[in-house]
Amino acid sequence: MDLTVVTYVIYLLVSIGLTVWVARTLSRNGRVFIGDVLQGNEKLADAVNQLLVVGFYLVNIGFVTLYLRSSEEIDTARGLFEALSVKLGVVLLVLGVMHLGNVWVLNKMRRRGIMEHQQTPPVAPQGWTVPTGA
Repeated sequence: MDLTVVTYVIYLLVSIGLTVWVARTLSRNGRVFIGDVLQGNEKLADAVNQLLVVGFYLVNIGFVTLYLRSSEEIDTARGLFEALSVKLGVVLLVLGVMHLGNVWVLNKMRRRGIMEHQQTPPVAPQGWTVPTGA
């Protein structure tokens, strides 16, 4: 069997396996964070979490398949490992960047929610407070 095809098969299996593992980990652990961002709205948190997971899969598996092609012929075991290390390294970097991007966006949403919550006036708008010291 051609070593280039073996490299492709190993690359796809490992890359898609890593993508699934990272997506499940982010989904499981990120749900709590999303619930906090959305101030306890559990149904909305579940929906947003599921949408983020689907987007994560689409982007990462799309990248993995586009990055599959190799311009060089692989004819030795050494070439196979070198090609795999480069391809899998790039996939891991993309997964990491996607993860950091998700966390950054969710953190921005969380901070905005905290700021809006802190801007609530201390009394109802039609109320008043007694001035102190004058």
